[in-house]
Amino acid sequence: MKKIFLLSIVAFITTLSCTSTKQDVVSADEDYAQFVDPFIGTAFTGHTFPGATYPLGMVQPGPETGNFSWDYCSGYVYGDSTITGFSQTRLNGTGVTDLGDLLMQPFSGDKRDNLHSKYDLMSEEATPGYYAVDLTDNDVKVEITAAPHVAFHKYVFNKDKSANILADFQSGLVWRKEQVHQHILANEINFEDDKTISGYTRRTQWVEREYFFVIEFDKPIISKEELAKQDPREKAPRYILTFDMQDSNELNMKIAMSSTSIEGAKANMKAEVPHWDFATVYKDAVKEWNKYLSRVHIEGTDEQKVNFYTAMYHLFIQPNNIADVDGKYIGPNRQVSQSSDGMHYSTLSQWDTFRAAFPMYTLLSPEIIPGLVNSMLDYSEQQGHLPVWALWGQETYTMIGNHSVPMIVDAYLKGFEGFDSERAFKEIKKSIVTSTQPKGDWDVYDKYGYYPYDLIKLESVSRVMECGFDDYATALMAKKMGKKEDYDFFLNRSNFYKNVYDKESKAVRPKDSKGNFMTPFDPYALAHSDSDIGGHYTEGNARQYTWHVLQDMPGLIDLMGGKEKAGLILDSLFYTTTETSNTLADVTGLIGQYAHGNEPSHHITYIYPYLDRPKEAQKLIRQISTDFYRARPDGLIGNDDCGQMSAWFLFSSMGFYPLNPVSGEYVIGAPQVPSAKIPLANGKTFTMKAENLSVNNLYVEKIELNGKPYTKKTISHQDIIDGGNLVFYMTDNSED
Repeated sequence: MKKIFLLSIVAFITTLSCTSTKQDVVSADEDYAQFVDPFIGTAFTGHTFPGATYPLGMVQPGPETGNFSWDYCSGYVYGDSTITGFSQTRLNGTGVTDLGDLLMQPFSGDKRDNLHSKYDLMSEEATPGYYAVDLTDNDVKVEITAAPHVAFHKYVFNKDKSANILADFQSGLVWRKEQVHQHILANEINFEDDKTISGYTRRTQWVEREYFFVIEFDKPIISKEELAKQDPREKAPRYILTFDMQDSNELNMKIAMSSTSIEGAKANMKAEVPHWDFATVYKDAVKEWNKYLSRVHIEGTDEQKVNFYTAMYHLFIQPNNIADVDGKYIGPNRQVSQSSDGMHYSTLSQWDTFRAAFPMYTLLSPEIIPGLVNSMLDYSEQQGHLPVWALWGQETYTMIGNHSVPMIVDAYLKGFEGFDSERAFKEIKKSIVTSTQPKGDWDVYDKYGYYPYDLIKLESVSRVMECGFDDYATALMAKKMGKKEDYDFFLNRSNFYKNVYDKESKAVRPKDSKGNFMTPFDPYALAHSDSDIGGHYTEGNARQYTWHVLQDMPGLIDLMGGKEKAGLILDSLFYTTTETSNTLADVTGLIGQYAHGNEPSHHITYIYPYLDRPKEAQKLIRQISTDFYRARPDGLIGNDDCGQMSAWFLFSSMGFYPLNPVSGEYVIGAPQVPSAKIPLANGKTFTMKAENLSVNNLYVEKIELNGKPYTKKTISHQDIIDGGNLVFYMTDNSED
């Protein structure tokens, strides 16, 4: 979209020189992409980016406006004054930086010392599969689109000046400025002919990884100048390339990538973009995006549609298939492996996405679930445990727990096939009983029934709370598979949260190896996994993590003394005026001490129905949906975290949410759109309607399922995939 964020894509497409009519791309009644605004979340803390993408693709080419800080985890902040270049890979909404590979910066005319360029803000456009901007200092119009493994750039230069590209093979997104000179560990560049460059890079940042590439131009390079290194530690070159434009001012460039080899990159290009037709690549990307976006049809205002379909867009930017078109990939053993189904998905951000994004995949894109599970199992057999937070097939060990476990269990319990359940259980059990991952310490965990803070210096309480859910999920799988001994063991461990609950402070509290709670204790103090900040919680505090008992909400309520007392404690979370003594960039979107900008709080609103106070949840769901999800660049209250923030909004907009992500049940909330229709993979249709929904009518008066009164607190996954009609009757009456 242009900077008028609700601009119709019809007007956009007719401005493209490469595209003749809207009908060439997609018929109007099928075009859900018109409601996607990739600029949402590109300012404040969203950390999204507006570059060209292909669903679940390996590359995400687009602009970089900055680097060297937490603000630039995606390499872009809306409204920055200059663009430094256009790189080919990007992370969506994370709180850690990496990627930003193969930076290209076109410019017309003579070389300058600084090739950063101001740009025409109103010329900047982005829709699914497309990005465009006019570089005013560099006198170039840039258009970019993408296939799964191939970035396609089109540059229109000033016809009266020379056409040049800065090809920066040293650049990459890094935490600190000095790292940009050190992060490349090895590099090879081959000028195969006057139109082709190939190469290899090994680099380290969040993970150490390798990538191979081939770059092709449709015009010959007539000169190349290797620039002097900016630092003697640099391992990769920068070139100024000048082109013979052959009486044209348009230069096309294709960049294919692979994790395995240059030959793999070339095969990817040959399979996906063997031609020079920019419009065809863009059309294919739009068609694929509409395939995913059409999985839900909502009614509502244009703004509601923009928020909803942009959330779906963010959901399907990842996970990323890093396997080549022949199924080969590099996994954690750093050897070329062959995928059995042609896919190897990475960038799953498990600590975030197990909560709602993965359950949403099981509902909207069931065809990818077996591949996701097999990718995790293949990874585990190489790494020795299931992925904790894998990027490009390598382990970051970011965050805590091992939430690949509930993802696999969720798929198993929902009846997905295409993977070996015995193999899956073996890898699950190995991962949370015997593996030597840095945040395992299973001997300590089993000996004490918790992580003593004098033995486990960081995140001791949060690790208990998170691991308990993995144990619970494993117990459910063991039970269904008839593994009674395993069931008993893991079910017992899932109750370890009770060992760190302190009835005096009404919070989960650090406990030492002698069984003593930590004193003094501030339940409001925020902690972080970063050792520089430290503490016993993960991007949160005791008030927030006390509610992280996804597996046993009735048990937690009983521990607190029943529904009335638990309700008072929950009310104090949302309505306290007590502030923390410190702040964290990750902990945003505060309502009292509830922090919607970070994942450990995402389920908490949906606890109120368990306290027989559903309308309190309904009020808060409306507040969160309207205040923290807005159709503007600073519209996301926290990192999108590979689609989890967006998945919360998608579920909540339709009126339900997976508080317990492996239960197969969704807690009833309150819909935020008038209707949503899901055409299911089995040929059936599930429809949600919100009768009388309005600004004032935000509460649910009654519910019907298939024409009959419905009074349960949850609706099952099976109810949804069986098809049918869920009708909410909305009211302004806030009384339960």
